[in-house]
Amino acid sequence: MTTSSEKTDLLEAFAEQRELLLITVRGLTDAQAARRTTVSELTLGGIVKHLAQGEEVWTQLMVKGDGELPDGMLDMGQYRMAEGDTLPALLERYAAAARATGEAVAGLPDLDHSVPLPKTPWSPPEPGSWSVRRILLHLIRETAQHAGHADIIREALDGANSTAQR
Repeated sequence: MTTSSEKTDLLEAFAEQRELLLITVRGLTDAQAARRTTVSELTLGGIVKHLAQGEEVWTQLMVKGDGELPDGMLDMGQYRMAEGDTLPALLERYAAAARATGEAVAGLPDLDHSVPLPKTPWSPPEPGSWSVRRILLHLIRETAQHAGHADIIREALDGANSTAQR
């Protein structure tokens, strides 16, 4: 029996969470992806955009390792489809971000590698650092949380959800 590495296990768990989200947005038009169906401002396209941008930002932090605030990390527009955004383009961006995350993690020495955190409005005066492991766990949790939001939004949109679409 072959035992996979922790990196492999975490990246596979992350891929599974991404897939649940992708099931939820399957077959949507751009108009449906941009439509609010609850009191929340979240839309399905906005969730995909936010998760893609989140992965891009965290991957940049891991790769650069300089603790500098990446462009777009504080962009509140990441939660909405902007004029001209299309769901296929957002899905390609999300796929590219996923590939970049996998490549970045594979290229780092280990999951204990320390990544300095940037100063943000919500961080303590000295933000400190996270291990690559903690960053991956954060991204997995964020993806799972938003996949659940997406299920609710999709069900309110047309009655479908990730369970019904498998």
